[in-house]
Amino acid sequence: MTRLALDVRGAVQGVGFRPFIFRLATELRLAGWVRNSPTGVRIEVEGPPESLEAFVGRLTREAPPHANIQKIDRTVVPALGDGAFVIAPSDRDGAPTVVVPADLAICPDCLRELQDPRDRRYRYPFINCTHCGPRYSIIVALPYDRARTTMAGFRLCARCRAEYEDPLNRRFHAEPIACPECGPRLELWAPDGAVLAAGDEALRDAAEAVRQGLIVALKGLGGFQLLIDAGNEKAVRRLRARKGREEKPFAMMHPSLSVAARHAHISPIEESVLTSAAAPIVLLSRRPEADAAIAPSVAPGRATLGIMLPYTPLHVLLMEELRIPVVATSGNLSDEPICTDNDEARARLAGVADLLLVHDRPIARPVDDSVVRVIDGEPVVFRAARGYAPLSVPIDRTLPVLLAVGGHLKNSVAVARDGEVILSQHVGDLDSARSRQVHARTLAAMTTLYDLRPVEVVCDLHPDYASTHAAEASGLPPRHVQHHDAHVLAVMAEHRLSPPLLGVAWDGTGYGSDGTVWGGEFLRVTADGHERAAHLRTFCLPGGEAAVREPRRAALGVLYELHGDDIWTWDDLAPIRACSPEEKRVFSAMLRGATSRAGLNTPRTSSAGRLFDAVASLLDIRQRAGYEGQAAAAVEDAAVGCEDHGIYPIAVQAPNGAPAILDWGPMIEAIIADLRRGTASSSIAARFHNALAQMIVLAARLAGETQVALSGGCFQNARLTGTTADALRRAGFRVFTHRRVPPNDGGLAVGQALAAGRGR
Repeated sequence: MTRLALDVRGAVQGVGFRPFIFRLATELRLAGWVRNSPTGVRIEVEGPPESLEAFVGRLTREAPPHANIQKIDRTVVPALGDGAFVIAPSDRDGAPTVVVPADLAICPDCLRELQDPRDRRYRYPFINCTHCGPRYSIIVALPYDRARTTMAGFRLCARCRAEYEDPLNRRFHAEPIACPECGPRLELWAPDGAVLAAGDEALRDAAEAVRQGLIVALKGLGGFQLLIDAGNEKAVRRLRARKGREEKPFAMMHPSLSVAARHAHISPIEESVLTSAAAPIVLLSRRPEADAAIAPSVAPGRATLGIMLPYTPLHVLLMEELRIPVVATSGNLSDEPICTDNDEARARLAGVADLLLVHDRPIARPVDDSVVRVIDGEPVVFRAARGYAPLSVPIDRTLPVLLAVGGHLKNSVAVARDGEVILSQHVGDLDSARSRQVHARTLAAMTTLYDLRPVEVVCDLHPDYASTHAAEASGLPPRHVQHHDAHVLAVMAEHRLSPPLLGVAWDGTGYGSDGTVWGGEFLRVTADGHERAAHLRTFCLPGGEAAVREPRRAALGVLYELHGDDIWTWDDLAPIRACSPEEKRVFSAMLRGATSRAGLNTPRTSSAGRLFDAVASLLDIRQRAGYEGQAAAAVEDAAVGCEDHGIYPIAVQAPNGAPAILDWGPMIEAIIADLRRGTASSSIAARFHNALAQMIVLAARLAGETQVALSGGCFQNARLTGTTADALRRAGFRVFTHRRVPPNDGGLAVGQALAAGRGR
């Protein structure tokens, strides 16, 4: 007899891995044991050599669908003569290095039982098994066992205990296992916390309230959601007013894939993402038929709709009652974190929610809904949260224990250790005090969960980011990383790329290493660092940050850069018409002062995002924006369906010893000419995207690198990314774009961690 010890690393806890190993070993008549360990799963298995080889081969080929085996360390140990194979108690010794499992949408087996009147969990909103249910949102400590989750307070009844201990049962060691007798319970609350109904009655009453146009706050998997009838314009407007969210699109939950397909175009890839175990919000192209069924204020002016399907048994039951699409937006006020606690929700959502549908299973940490868009034929995660977080990013270098605090907008944080960076769930913008508190708690939770003691903290170069302040106040040595360097390194980490390469980092704004506002960057990355190989031509932003909400300001800066004070009489152009005589006087003084270096809050920027804003203003799509990125998205939407392959001209300035400058001047002049001859906005928007793609190809040729990585918020634009990637490939370059790590600032922490490892 031979005995093997196997240390299996990766996502192997909370995915039914130990029951799978038990059944496999039993089938092959092998003895030994399996247990959770701080590093993953430890197995000792004993038997004939040929049976052991079959065991090891099938272990990797037949692993549970949600398992992700990263590494198996195999050693031969002395045979002990065990008589059977068992699941042993978890080993708690040592710092945890296991991949923490993400929350999983309801599986087909649990869905069938949920809808079967003969099943004891019929219509039970918290049904789950080893293949689905809460994971990350309930884990308090590792290894992953029930006693270290928020389910610890729910004592198993005899029947659940029998299932939990039965190796042939689907709920064998399913840590969140529950039933109506021993598990969480549902209640419907009035705004003051008075209990109006319980159990199935609470669910049916909540559904009726939504049908009547009321706003229901539902406690979901990782936090509260605000639900309303998506077809009720009056209700949607009321929610916007109460939540303080003027125009930013709301996500919707549709009762089924077939209903979603009536309102949006769904490709096979998009369908697979919608119906996956992660079950994120997917950004889909709107069908004309949606206009009659979906209230205009759900996603005003957008060519896309954010749609998800029911992913918990609670959502399934509610949507079966409703049979209509509902808005399902984060349970918070705008710019604040989602509520996770019942009493917290009652206090913070007072005046917002008409009713609260709550349960008594505690949530360990806020986990919002993830957002995905299919770009260039691949799913791209825009917001990594439920189903995707925490995200383990293996890297090809050994890092010290680091803490990366992320950026200021769309914040996520990360920890690094050995050959891995672990990205947290989405935290959000850090403008509010509550968001900054959640940021601090997430930093603490990441280090506590993995039992880490960071030796350094990594942050953005921007001195005024809340995350930078947090890093500098942490007591750890801070390392500051340039914003766009972190963007490029994030996509490099995801694809395990080695330098040299050209990184294209385009976004709204980022603090440059020269103290100016960057955002249209071409960085040559080497083993030692990066250099600014090229950038977009700069222009002035009158009012600085005010330009983010007023695209006309970016347009004025672009026009002034080309024609100076002559522009103020060009009332045929929308941004000029959008200014009153007094505003023209003020803006003129600001721009003239900036040109003469007199200041007046008019910084120069190379921002690609602000260039999109300028074109939105010139096309008279948006002169003011209700949220960051709205104008740029409108330019993308303007080009939808347009097959115009024209390309506006661009120019290049290549001063000796300085970064090359990609000059958009000829392009803007051509856009003005097209506007004056009455060219359709769709054609102008399409030609603008084509010109930007060719600009990137030109910069890549100048840089002379064969690998090109695209990162930054501008590459959430599907048309820009797809057109650019296609043009680069046709020009012979290898192109790398984001997939699991968000291209926006939600991925910065991964790049920050990688930057801190340089030279070590």
